[in-house]
Amino acid sequence: MSNKSDSIKEVAISLGIREPLLYRWRKEFYQKEDEVFTGSGVASTIQDVEKEELPRLRKENRDLKLERDILKKAVGIFSKND
Repeated sequence: MSNKSDSIKEVAISLGIREPLLYRWRKEFYQKEDEVFTGSGVASTIQDVEKEELPRLRKENRDLKLERDILKKAVGIFSKND
């Protein structure tokens, strides 16, 4: 992920977080080493996010296909009347 030569900015970008958050975490770590990052939350992975997004994308895809089909029929109807 990162090495010692990486700047805070580079690390923040690679993690997809804002720099101030990374600075805060670093400060907390140095102040309370054993007490910080105890992990009371649930980690979210990219796969979890993708699993949540997949049904939404499928619905959007169905809606767009339906809209496309309706527009095709409308074009067919209007072009016959010319």
